[in-house]
Amino acid sequence: MTVFLTDEELERYARHIVLREVGGVGQARFKAARVLVVGAGGLGSPAILYLAAAGVGTIGVADFDTVSLSNLQRQIAHRAADVGRPKTESAARAARAINPNVAIKAHAVRIDVDNVQDIVSRYDAVADGSDNFATRFLIADACYFAGKTLVSAAVTEFDGQLATFKAHDKTGAWPCYRCLFPGPPPGTAPSCSETGILGAAAGVMGTLQALEVLKEIAGVGESLAGRLLIYDALATRFRTVTVRPDAACALCGERPTIADLSLHRAKA
Repeated sequence: MTVFLTDEELERYARHIVLREVGGVGQARFKAARVLVVGAGGLGSPAILYLAAAGVGTIGVADFDTVSLSNLQRQIAHRAADVGRPKTESAARAARAINPNVAIKAHAVRIDVDNVQDIVSRYDAVADGSDNFATRFLIADACYFAGKTLVSAAVTEFDGQLATFKAHDKTGAWPCYRCLFPGPPPGTAPSCSETGILGAAAGVMGTLQALEVLKEIAGVGESLAGRLLIYDALATRFRTVTVRPDAACALCGERPTIADLSLHRAKA
């Protein structure tokens, strides 16, 4: 399907179009793309806003929570007037205020084994900024089975991590999420309400997450697949760690033990 840019869009995205690596073709790819953002919080907020500003045609926002006053220190898609409203609603309002050309699809539900495949299957790529391991593994597995590129970001206190996963793409030897993290850690990880988080650090990681999604859509630059980016805000330091496919991986290895998402249901 050929995607055309209107005169208004040519002006709106002029600074993209003059980039040799993007141009009109890349901008048309943004317009045709469908991206799911899981979590409209500290990571999802800047990701949603930058994807909207970039002209991604359809942005799905999955979040079942409502805005609280303590969110506003880092979740920049929401305003004080939004306290008590669904985050999908306020994030959609903020995205449309930046770019009325984009379509925002709200998924005001908790992602679980019963709905994850249906929701993920509607999109080309997924940006995961969820705040718990159960959802992260569920999203990662669903992306692998559906053949969708996953850009996963995490942030705690002053530190952040970012990686792209596309093990379904057999043109390269890419690891999946479980090659890096075979399974959830034992016990319950502390939440940001317990440990704290510097709001701007979440903004850095959410912005980088949007950038990597845009690179994957346009097919430009070097993919982050096969590498883990680690950010130390206190030291203002970035470093990358190589992540290789694990032949013993339960999801994408030589003898996978996770055949499909029904196994998650069986274990529940």
